[in-house]
Amino acid sequence: MAMQIRAALGLDPWDVFHQGLARHVSLSFGTITMIVGAAVLLLWIPLRQKPGLGTVSNVFVIGLSVDAGLRILPTLHGLPLQALMLAGAVVLNGVAGGLYIGARFGPGPRDGLMTGFVRRSGRSVRLVRTTIEVTVLAVGWLMGGQLGVGTVVYALAIGPLVQLFLPLFTVPETPRGSLVVRESAQELPPAALLSDPR
Repeated sequence: MAMQIRAALGLDPWDVFHQGLARHVSLSFGTITMIVGAAVLLLWIPLRQKPGLGTVSNVFVIGLSVDAGLRILPTLHGLPLQALMLAGAVVLNGVAGGLYIGARFGPGPRDGLMTGFVRRSGRSVRLVRTTIEVTVLAVGWLMGGQLGVGTVVYALAIGPLVQLFLPLFTVPETPRGSLVVRESAQELPPAALLSDPR
């Protein structure tokens, strides 16, 4: 996430939203990411979604990590360096998606919002995910979030990348009687595995 911000070629839809908010409040990007994640978790209540360890960890770990990354990474100048940083950001996000979803400890707040709406509405994952992504992208852009070629690259590449890395990192299921699996792992529809891991 920090790499894609520093590439300055456009962010994924949720980060356009986060960046738009950051332009209007005096909080760090990571703090805003955590606040939005927690707020999205509140939307799980009417959807009857249950968070897992991965869900709660997602809210804090990503926000703290992006702030740390932004402190370390320099602002880049020149299209070749920016393009290289963007490519690295998208590929690493695909790796992270495979690791995160493959751990089987519950979806992130934003993925859980999607799966909850799918289950409650009976609509397709494609329709629900697209509606959510377009909405946060439009609102973020109106607030001043950065839209660009990176937004398109991310949208086209993240699904295939997560699909590539997910089998490499998925933890095999434990026996059915396992208390850990029953209480903390949440099943995602197969199509949801191709989504943004945040």
